[in-house]
Amino acid sequence: MPATNQSNSRFDIIIAGGGMAGSLLAWCLAQARPEWQIAIIERQDCHSETVPASFDSRSIALAAGSVSLLQRWGLWPVLAANACPLEQIWVSDRGHFGKTRLTASEYQQAALGQVLEVEHLGNLLSTKLAHRANLTYFQPDFITAITPTTACQTVQLSSGAELTSNLLLIAEGGLSQSRQLAGFSMSSDDYQQSAIIANLALAQPHNNTAFERFTEHGPIALLPLTNQRYSLVWTVAREAAAELLALDDQAFIAAIQQAFGYRAGVFTAAGARAQYPLTLRRPDEIVRHRTALLGNSLHNLHPIAGQGFNLAIRDIQALLLALNEASDPGDYKVLRTYQQLREQDIKRVVWFTDALVRGFSNNSRLVALARNAGLAAMLLCDPLKRPLAMQAMGQGQPYAKY
Repeated sequence: MPATNQSNSRFDIIIAGGGMAGSLLAWCLAQARPEWQIAIIERQDCHSETVPASFDSRSIALAAGSVSLLQRWGLWPVLAANACPLEQIWVSDRGHFGKTRLTASEYQQAALGQVLEVEHLGNLLSTKLAHRANLTYFQPDFITAITPTTACQTVQLSSGAELTSNLLLIAEGGLSQSRQLAGFSMSSDDYQQSAIIANLALAQPHNNTAFERFTEHGPIALLPLTNQRYSLVWTVAREAAAELLALDDQAFIAAIQQAFGYRAGVFTAAGARAQYPLTLRRPDEIVRHRTALLGNSLHNLHPIAGQGFNLAIRDIQALLLALNEASDPGDYKVLRTYQQLREQDIKRVVWFTDALVRGFSNNSRLVALARNAGLAAMLLCDPLKRPLAMQAMGQGQPYAKY
Protein backbone atom coordinates (compact mmCIF):
# COMPACT_ATOMS: atom_id res chain seq x y z
CA MET A 1 0.00 0.00 0.00
CA PRO A 2 1.22 3.58 -0.61
CA ALA A 3 2.11 5.53 2.49
CA THR A 4 -0.65 7.64 4.02
CA ASN A 5 -0.16 10.86 6.03
CA GLN A 6 3.51 10.12 6.64
CA SER A 7 6.06 12.52 8.11
CA ASN A 8 7.76 13.08 4.74
CA SER A 9 7.10 16.68 3.74
CA ARG A 10 9.28 17.18 0.63
CA PHE A 11 8.01 16.01 -2.73
CA ASP A 12 8.82 16.46 -6.38
CA ILE A 13 5.11 16.77 -7.29
CA ILE A 14 1.96 17.35 -5.27
CA ILE A 15 -1.39 16.44 -6.85
CA ALA A 16 -4.39 18.21 -5.35
CA GLY A 17 -7.33 15.89 -5.99
CA GLY A 18 -7.40 12.11 -5.98
CA GLY A 19 -10.53 11.59 -8.07
CA MET A 20 -10.62 10.09 -11.54
CA ALA A 21 -8.38 12.66 -13.24
CA GLY A 22 -6.02 12.98 -10.27
CA SER A 23 -5.62 9.23 -9.86
CA LEU A 24 -5.02 8.67 -13.57
CA LEU A 25 -2.47 11.49 -13.49
CA ALA A 26 -0.73 9.90 -10.49
CA TRP A 27 -0.56 6.50 -12.21
CA CYS A 28 0.96 7.97 -15.36
CA LEU A 29 3.51 10.09 -13.49
CA ALA A 30 4.49 7.24 -11.17
CA GLN A 31 5.19 5.05 -14.19
CA ALA A 32 6.96 7.68 -16.25
CA ARG A 33 9.20 9.02 -13.46
CA PRO A 34 9.56 6.38 -10.73
CA GLU A 35 12.43 8.35 -9.19
CA TRP A 36 10.11 11.22 -8.25
CA GLN A 37 8.23 11.33 -4.95
CA ILE A 38 4.57 12.22 -5.46
CA ALA A 39 1.95 13.28 -2.90
CA ILE A 40 -1.81 13.03 -3.47
CA ILE A 41 -4.09 15.21 -1.36
CA GLU A 42 -7.72 14.09 -1.34
CA ARG A 43 -10.71 15.23 0.75
CA GLN A 44 -12.39 11.82 0.68
CA ASP A 45 -11.03 8.59 2.11
CA CYS A 46 -10.24 6.71 -1.11
CA HIS A 47 -9.00 3.50 0.49
CA SER A 48 -12.45 1.96 0.68
CA GLU A 49 -13.22 -1.54 -0.51
CA THR A 50 -13.53 -2.11 -4.23
CA VAL A 51 -17.16 -1.73 -5.26
CA PRO A 52 -18.43 -3.57 -8.34
CA ALA A 53 -20.27 -1.56 -10.96
CA SER A 54 -24.04 -1.70 -10.52
CA PHE A 55 -27.08 -0.83 -12.60
CA ASP A 56 -26.78 2.74 -11.31
CA SER A 57 -23.08 3.24 -12.01
CA ARG A 58 -22.17 6.48 -13.78
CA SER A 59 -20.48 6.26 -17.17
CA ILE A 60 -17.97 8.09 -19.33
CA ALA A 61 -17.70 8.16 -23.11
CA LEU A 62 -14.11 7.57 -24.20
CA ALA A 63 -13.09 8.69 -27.68
CA ALA A 64 -11.04 6.22 -29.71
CA GLY A 65 -7.97 8.41 -29.16
CA SER A 66 -8.47 8.24 -25.39
CA VAL A 67 -8.76 4.46 -25.56
CA SER A 68 -5.42 4.35 -27.41
CA LEU A 69 -3.77 6.33 -24.62
CA LEU A 70 -5.28 4.12 -21.91
CA GLN A 71 -3.89 1.17 -23.86
CA ARG A 72 -0.45 2.79 -23.90
CA TRP A 73 -0.63 3.43 -20.16
CA GLY A 74 -1.34 -0.25 -19.44
CA LEU A 75 -4.97 0.12 -18.33
CA TRP A 76 -7.18 -0.75 -21.27
CA PRO A 77 -6.56 -4.54 -21.40
CA VAL A 78 -8.34 -4.84 -18.03
CA LEU A 79 -11.03 -2.25 -18.78
CA ALA A 80 -12.00 -3.56 -22.21
CA ALA A 81 -14.10 -6.46 -20.88
CA ASN A 82 -16.51 -4.03 -19.19
CA ALA A 83 -16.72 -1.42 -21.95
CA CYS A 84 -19.37 -1.07 -24.63
CA PRO A 85 -18.17 -0.19 -28.15
CA LEU A 86 -19.69 2.91 -29.68
CA GLU A 87 -20.27 2.01 -33.32
CA GLN A 88 -22.63 4.75 -34.48
CA ILE A 89 -24.02 8.07 -33.28
CA TRP A 90 -27.29 9.61 -34.38
CA VAL A 91 -27.59 13.40 -34.02
CA SER A 92 -31.04 14.94 -34.51
CA ASP A 93 -33.18 17.96 -33.72
CA ARG A 94 -36.60 16.85 -32.49
CA GLY A 95 -39.50 18.32 -34.40
CA HIS A 96 -37.27 19.39 -37.30
CA PHE A 97 -35.90 17.72 -40.40
CA GLY A 98 -32.20 17.93 -39.54
CA LYS A 99 -30.29 14.80 -38.59
CA THR A 100 -26.97 13.13 -39.27
CA ARG A 101 -25.28 9.84 -38.47
CA LEU A 102 -21.67 8.97 -37.71
CA THR A 103 -20.58 5.35 -38.10
CA ALA A 104 -17.26 3.74 -37.27
CA SER A 105 -17.27 1.66 -40.46
CA GLU A 106 -17.32 4.68 -42.77
CA TYR A 107 -14.02 5.80 -41.19
CA GLN A 108 -12.52 2.30 -41.21
CA GLN A 109 -12.67 2.05 -37.42
CA ALA A 110 -13.94 -0.78 -35.24
CA ALA A 111 -15.57 1.80 -32.95
CA LEU A 112 -15.87 5.56 -32.59
CA GLY A 113 -15.12 5.11 -28.92
CA GLN A 114 -16.08 3.12 -25.84
CA VAL A 115 -18.53 3.72 -23.00
CA LEU A 116 -17.30 2.65 -19.58
CA GLU A 117 -18.76 2.80 -16.10
CA VAL A 118 -16.48 4.92 -13.95
CA GLU A 119 -16.27 2.38 -11.13
CA HIS A 120 -14.26 0.05 -13.36
CA LEU A 121 -11.61 2.69 -14.00
CA GLY A 122 -11.68 3.89 -10.40
CA ASN A 123 -11.26 0.39 -8.96
CA LEU A 124 -8.44 -0.42 -11.36
CA LEU A 125 -6.56 2.78 -10.53
CA SER A 126 -6.97 2.15 -6.79
CA THR A 127 -5.45 -1.30 -7.22
CA LYS A 128 -2.61 -0.02 -9.38
CA LEU A 129 -1.73 2.92 -7.13
CA ALA A 130 -1.69 0.72 -4.04
CA HIS A 131 1.53 -0.85 -5.30
CA ARG A 132 3.49 2.33 -6.10
CA ALA A 133 6.17 3.01 -3.51
CA ASN A 134 6.75 6.59 -4.69
CA LEU A 135 3.20 7.74 -3.87
CA THR A 136 2.12 9.19 -0.51
CA TYR A 137 -1.54 9.89 0.28
CA PHE A 138 -2.77 12.67 2.53
CA GLN A 139 -6.43 11.87 3.11
CA PRO A 140 -8.96 12.80 4.15
CA ASP A 141 -7.25 16.17 3.88
CA PHE A 142 -7.21 19.33 1.78
CA ILE A 143 -5.10 22.41 1.10
CA THR A 144 -5.83 25.50 3.21
CA ALA A 145 -2.96 27.77 2.10
CA ILE A 146 -0.38 27.93 -0.69
CA THR A 147 2.87 29.87 -0.33
CA PRO A 148 5.10 30.20 -3.41
CA THR A 149 8.86 30.60 -3.31
CA THR A 150 11.35 30.70 -6.17
CA ALA A 151 12.29 27.03 -5.84
CA CYS A 152 9.05 25.41 -4.64
CA GLN A 153 5.42 25.61 -3.62
CA THR A 154 4.58 25.17 0.06
CA VAL A 155 1.09 24.00 0.95
CA GLN A 156 -0.59 23.92 4.34
CA LEU A 157 -3.13 21.13 4.91
CA SER A 158 -6.23 21.10 7.08
CA SER A 159 -4.56 18.38 9.17
CA GLY A 160 -1.75 20.80 10.07
CA ALA A 161 0.84 19.14 7.81
CA GLU A 162 3.05 21.39 5.69
CA LEU A 163 4.36 20.04 2.37
CA THR A 164 6.70 21.46 -0.25
CA SER A 165 7.12 20.44 -3.88
CA ASN A 166 8.71 21.54 -7.13
CA LEU A 167 5.33 21.36 -8.91
CA LEU A 168 1.73 21.61 -7.73
CA LEU A 169 -0.86 20.00 -10.02
CA ILE A 170 -4.50 20.89 -9.32
CA ALA A 171 -7.10 18.33 -10.46
CA GLU A 172 -9.85 18.84 -7.90
CA GLY A 173 -12.79 19.46 -10.23
CA GLY A 174 -14.82 22.44 -11.33
CA LEU A 175 -15.23 23.96 -7.84
CA SER A 176 -11.57 23.62 -6.84
CA GLN A 177 -10.62 25.51 -3.69
CA SER A 178 -6.90 25.03 -4.33
CA ARG A 179 -7.22 26.72 -7.72
CA GLN A 180 -8.48 29.83 -5.98
CA LEU A 181 -5.76 29.66 -3.33
CA ALA A 182 -3.13 29.43 -6.08
CA GLY A 183 -4.33 32.74 -7.52
CA PHE A 184 -6.13 31.62 -10.69
CA SER A 185 -8.96 33.92 -11.72
CA MET A 186 -12.06 32.43 -13.32
CA SER A 187 -14.74 33.36 -15.79
CA SER A 188 -18.04 31.50 -15.78
CA ASP A 189 -21.28 31.30 -17.75
CA ASP A 190 -24.31 29.80 -16.01
CA TYR A 191 -26.43 27.94 -18.57
CA GLN A 192 -29.44 27.98 -16.22
CA GLN A 193 -29.74 24.25 -16.92
CA SER A 194 -29.20 21.02 -14.99
CA ALA A 195 -28.17 17.61 -16.25
CA ILE A 196 -30.15 14.64 -14.98
CA ILE A 197 -28.04 11.48 -14.95
CA ALA A 198 -29.53 7.98 -14.82
CA ASN A 199 -29.24 4.55 -16.41
CA LEU A 200 -32.11 3.10 -18.44
CA ALA A 201 -32.95 -0.51 -19.31
CA LEU A 202 -34.19 -1.31 -22.81
CA ALA A 203 -36.75 -3.73 -24.18
CA GLN A 204 -34.50 -4.49 -27.17
CA PRO A 205 -30.77 -4.41 -28.11
CA HIS A 206 -29.24 -0.97 -28.61
CA ASN A 207 -26.83 -2.24 -31.28
CA ASN A 208 -24.00 -0.12 -29.84
CA THR A 209 -25.73 3.06 -31.01
CA ALA A 210 -25.58 6.41 -29.21
CA PHE A 211 -28.00 9.30 -29.63
CA GLU A 212 -27.63 13.04 -29.19
CA ARG A 213 -31.12 14.49 -29.58
CA PHE A 214 -31.82 18.18 -29.25
CA THR A 215 -35.23 19.16 -27.93
CA GLU A 216 -36.90 22.47 -27.18
CA HIS A 217 -36.02 21.95 -23.49
CA GLY A 218 -32.38 20.90 -23.96
CA PRO A 219 -30.28 18.05 -25.38
CA ILE A 220 -30.77 14.38 -24.45
CA ALA A 221 -27.81 12.02 -24.79
CA LEU A 222 -28.04 8.22 -24.66
CA LEU A 223 -24.82 6.23 -24.44
CA PRO A 224 -24.92 2.44 -24.89
CA LEU A 225 -23.82 0.30 -21.94
CA THR A 226 -23.31 -3.40 -21.44
CA ASN A 227 -26.30 -5.56 -20.48
CA GLN A 228 -28.78 -3.78 -22.75
CA ARG A 229 -28.73 -0.45 -20.93
CA TYR A 230 -28.34 3.21 -21.83
CA SER A 231 -26.60 5.92 -19.83
CA LEU A 232 -28.86 8.98 -19.92
CA VAL A 233 -27.75 12.61 -19.75
CA TRP A 234 -30.90 14.75 -19.92
CA THR A 235 -30.42 18.51 -19.95
CA VAL A 236 -33.40 20.51 -18.70
CA ALA A 237 -34.13 23.97 -17.37
CA ARG A 238 -33.02 24.14 -13.77
CA GLU A 239 -36.51 24.63 -12.39
CA ALA A 240 -37.71 21.46 -14.16
CA ALA A 241 -34.99 19.22 -12.73
CA ALA A 242 -36.47 18.99 -9.23
CA GLU A 243 -39.86 17.99 -10.65
CA LEU A 244 -38.32 15.19 -12.73
CA LEU A 245 -36.29 13.90 -9.79
CA ALA A 246 -39.43 13.77 -7.65
CA LEU A 247 -41.25 11.44 -10.08
CA ASP A 248 -41.51 7.74 -9.32
CA ASP A 249 -39.70 5.39 -11.68
CA GLN A 250 -42.63 4.68 -13.98
CA ALA A 251 -43.54 8.36 -14.30
CA PHE A 252 -39.90 9.23 -14.99
CA ILE A 253 -39.67 6.55 -17.69
CA ALA A 254 -42.83 7.93 -19.29
CA ALA A 255 -41.41 11.46 -19.16
CA ILE A 256 -38.13 10.57 -20.85
CA GLN A 257 -39.93 8.40 -23.42
CA GLN A 258 -42.16 11.32 -24.32
CA ALA A 259 -39.27 13.80 -24.43
CA PHE A 260 -36.98 11.59 -26.53
CA GLY A 261 -39.44 9.59 -28.61
CA TYR A 262 -39.02 5.97 -29.69
CA ARG A 263 -36.02 6.17 -32.02
CA ALA A 264 -33.86 4.41 -29.39
CA GLY A 265 -36.58 1.90 -28.51
CA VAL A 266 -38.73 1.36 -25.43
CA PHE A 267 -37.31 2.15 -21.98
CA THR A 268 -38.37 -0.40 -19.36
CA ALA A 269 -36.61 0.64 -16.15
CA ALA A 270 -34.71 3.58 -14.69
CA GLY A 271 -32.00 3.56 -12.05
CA ALA A 272 -31.11 6.13 -9.41
CA ARG A 273 -31.17 9.72 -10.63
CA ALA A 274 -28.85 12.62 -9.87
CA GLN A 275 -28.73 16.20 -11.09
CA TYR A 276 -25.83 18.57 -11.74
CA PRO A 277 -26.15 22.32 -12.40
CA LEU A 278 -24.43 23.24 -15.66
CA THR A 279 -21.97 26.11 -15.76
CA LEU A 280 -19.08 26.74 -18.12
CA ARG A 281 -16.02 27.63 -16.02
CA ARG A 282 -12.71 28.71 -17.53
CA PRO A 283 -9.62 29.95 -15.71
CA ASP A 284 -7.81 32.85 -17.34
CA GLU A 285 -4.53 30.91 -17.14
CA ILE A 286 -3.48 27.26 -17.54
CA VAL A 287 -0.30 27.59 -15.48
CA ARG A 288 1.14 29.87 -12.84
CA HIS A 289 4.41 29.75 -10.91
CA ARG A 290 5.20 26.05 -10.33
CA THR A 291 1.49 25.25 -10.66
CA ALA A 292 -0.65 23.75 -13.42
CA LEU A 293 -4.36 22.96 -13.79
CA LEU A 294 -5.79 19.74 -15.25
CA GLY A 295 -9.17 18.12 -15.81
CA ASN A 296 -12.33 19.90 -14.68
CA SER A 297 -10.23 22.37 -12.68
CA LEU A 298 -9.02 23.58 -16.09
CA HIS A 299 -12.16 23.13 -18.21
CA ASN A 300 -15.59 22.60 -16.69
CA LEU A 301 -17.83 22.04 -19.71
CA HIS A 302 -21.43 21.31 -20.60
CA PRO A 303 -21.76 17.51 -21.10
CA ILE A 304 -23.51 18.00 -24.47
CA ALA A 305 -20.70 16.38 -26.49
CA GLY A 306 -19.08 14.16 -23.84
CA GLN A 307 -15.74 15.94 -24.13
CA GLY A 308 -14.79 16.56 -20.49
CA PHE A 309 -12.86 13.44 -19.51
CA ASN A 310 -11.34 13.12 -22.98
CA LEU A 311 -9.89 16.59 -22.53
CA ALA A 312 -8.52 15.52 -19.13
CA ILE A 313 -6.79 12.53 -20.72
CA ARG A 314 -5.19 14.86 -23.27
CA ASP A 315 -4.12 17.18 -20.41
CA ILE A 316 -2.29 14.26 -18.81
CA GLN A 317 -0.65 13.21 -22.06
CA ALA A 318 0.52 16.77 -22.74
CA LEU A 319 1.98 17.06 -19.24
CA LEU A 320 3.84 13.77 -19.65
CA LEU A 321 5.31 15.11 -22.87
CA ALA A 322 6.31 18.41 -21.25
CA LEU A 323 7.95 16.58 -18.32
CA ASN A 324 9.90 14.20 -20.53
CA GLU A 325 13.58 14.33 -19.48
CA ALA A 326 12.94 17.32 -17.16
CA SER A 327 15.06 17.37 -14.01
CA ASP A 328 12.89 20.00 -12.29
CA PRO A 329 9.16 19.28 -12.87
CA GLY A 330 8.18 22.84 -11.96
CA ASP A 331 10.62 24.54 -14.31
CA TYR A 332 9.24 27.44 -16.36
CA LYS A 333 10.05 25.69 -19.65
CA VAL A 334 8.03 22.63 -18.59
CA LEU A 335 4.98 24.70 -17.72
CA ARG A 336 5.31 26.82 -20.84
CA THR A 337 5.42 23.68 -23.01
CA TYR A 338 2.35 22.26 -21.26
CA GLN A 339 0.44 25.50 -21.81
CA GLN A 340 1.36 25.64 -25.50
CA LEU A 341 0.27 22.04 -26.01
CA ARG A 342 -3.12 22.53 -24.39
CA GLU A 343 -4.42 26.01 -25.03
CA GLN A 344 -5.63 25.61 -28.63
CA ASP A 345 -7.26 22.21 -28.07
CA ILE A 346 -9.12 23.49 -25.01
CA LYS A 347 -10.24 26.70 -26.74
CA ARG A 348 -11.55 24.71 -29.70
CA VAL A 349 -13.51 22.22 -27.60
CA VAL A 350 -14.91 24.93 -25.30
CA TRP A 351 -16.07 26.89 -28.35
CA PHE A 352 -17.54 23.76 -29.95
CA THR A 353 -19.55 22.68 -26.91
CA ASP A 354 -20.69 26.20 -26.06
CA ALA A 355 -21.82 26.79 -29.65
CA LEU A 356 -23.82 23.54 -29.59
CA VAL A 357 -25.54 24.52 -26.36
CA ARG A 358 -26.44 28.00 -27.53
CA GLY A 359 -27.27 27.05 -31.11
CA PHE A 360 -29.58 24.17 -30.19
CA SER A 361 -31.19 25.98 -27.25
CA ASN A 362 -32.29 28.83 -29.47
CA ASN A 363 -35.95 28.76 -30.49
CA SER A 364 -35.53 31.27 -33.31
CA ARG A 365 -36.97 29.86 -36.55
CA LEU A 366 -34.05 31.28 -38.52
CA VAL A 367 -31.50 29.63 -36.21
CA ALA A 368 -33.48 26.36 -36.29
CA LEU A 369 -33.49 26.43 -40.10
CA ALA A 370 -29.73 27.04 -40.22
CA ARG A 371 -28.81 24.27 -37.80
CA ASN A 372 -31.10 21.74 -39.46
CA ALA A 373 -29.75 22.61 -42.88
CA GLY A 374 -26.29 21.98 -41.45
CA LEU A 375 -27.26 18.58 -40.04
CA ALA A 376 -28.91 17.57 -43.30
CA ALA A 377 -25.88 18.69 -45.30
CA MET A 378 -23.59 16.58 -43.10
CA LEU A 379 -25.77 13.54 -43.71
CA LEU A 380 -25.34 13.98 -47.45
CA CYS A 381 -21.75 15.26 -47.64
CA ASP A 382 -18.90 13.42 -45.92
CA PRO A 383 -16.36 16.32 -46.00
CA LEU A 384 -18.79 18.39 -43.93
CA LYS A 385 -19.32 15.56 -41.45
CA ARG A 386 -15.68 14.49 -41.11
CA PRO A 387 -14.63 17.22 -38.60
CA LEU A 388 -17.48 16.17 -36.29
CA ALA A 389 -16.44 12.53 -36.63
CA MET A 390 -12.79 13.33 -35.92
CA GLN A 391 -13.83 15.26 -32.81
CA ALA A 392 -15.98 12.32 -31.64
CA MET A 393 -13.13 9.84 -32.16
CA GLY A 394 -10.43 12.09 -30.78
CA GLN A 395 -8.41 11.50 -33.92
CA GLY A 396 -7.51 15.12 -34.58
CA GLN A 397 -4.33 17.08 -34.06
CA PRO A 398 -3.97 16.79 -30.25
CA TYR A 399 -3.74 13.01 -30.08
CA ALA A 400 -1.61 12.71 -33.20
CA LYS A 401 0.81 15.35 -31.90
CA TYR A 402 1.45 13.54 -28.67
